[in-house]
Amino acid sequence: MNDDIKRKILALLDQHRIMTVATLRPDGWPQATTVGYVNEGLTLYFLCGLDSQKANNLARDNRLSLTIDDDTADLMAITGLSMAAHAQAVTDRAEAEKVLRMLPLKYPEAKPLPMKMPEPDEVRIFRVTPAVISVLDYTQGFGHTDLVTC
Repeated sequence: MNDDIKRKILALLDQHRIMTVATLRPDGWPQATTVGYVNEGLTLYFLCGLDSQKANNLARDNRLSLTIDDDTADLMAITGLSMAAHAQAVTDRAEAEKVLRMLPLKYPEAKPLPMKMPEPDEVRIFRVTPAVISVLDYTQGFGHTDLVTC
């Protein structure tokens, strides 16, 4: 991966905070869900309920696909990311606590939460490691993508 494309990926990750993740249900159907995320470089983190469908799906098969983008009125200004990735449950308490501290930083304009942040043992936190990243950038032409393997 060259430096220019990596900078573009990191900029897109840093300017967004919501992604759609798709996991595989037991019956083989994909399940897409919107979640908040934080990232350290190309590593993404999200959390969900301990026994959520996402957590159960990923316990069976850790592959996931995700998209990160936003809505724009200008068709030729569409940019975004899609990834094929692997998700691993975070089991190290220090790493989990770090992720939980990072989450509110993605929302600097938000009012304080009406409840306390969950403790690491109250949620399932996943570390997402990309395998393939598709960088969508219509400013370079309709449907233009750069495909990067990690």
